[in-house]
Amino acid sequence: MSPRPNDPNFPNGVPILPLHSLGERIAILGPSNAGKSTLAVALCKKLGIPAVHLDQLHYLPGTDWQPRPETEFAALHDLAIQEERWIIEGSYSRLMPQRLVRSTGVIVITSNSWLRFLRYLKRTLANQPDRAGSLQRAKDRIKWRMVGICEISSGVRLADSRMPHCGCP
Repeated sequence: MSPRPNDPNFPNGVPILPLHSLGERIAILGPSNAGKSTLAVALCKKLGIPAVHLDQLHYLPGTDWQPRPETEFAALHDLAIQEERWIIEGSYSRLMPQRLVRSTGVIVITSNSWLRFLRYLKRTLANQPDRAGSLQRAKDRIKWRMVGICEISSGVRLADSRMPHCGCP
């Protein structure tokens, strides 16, 4: 099957991969507030594969987003990727090499910085404890540091990768 003009199965001339082609160890990458956690939960329900939210491993529960010691976070990350099946969302580029080695597929989400900023405001002001990827017993507050992070785009590029991957603008 080859692309036809305006064919929804070939956006920008690139075929949409079937979900099963991503395998059972899927990494979801992208900038803050791009929708990684929401997508991970949806895929978890659809595929029956457990979701791992890296923010929940990186930050201590019940705190105002206080990070764990780096060695503890790295150990939790490395333990999670040793499982046979997972959908891991979060970038944390310093730990990405070992995650990508174990991944059978990757989804890269990109989105407009204004959209991410609006999502950040919504999630912070709504303060929903059951939000996908939320930190247990933490209260979200607007932080200027996060406002700046919403302006940063993802530098993730997998064009040369041999594993199944797709981009989600």
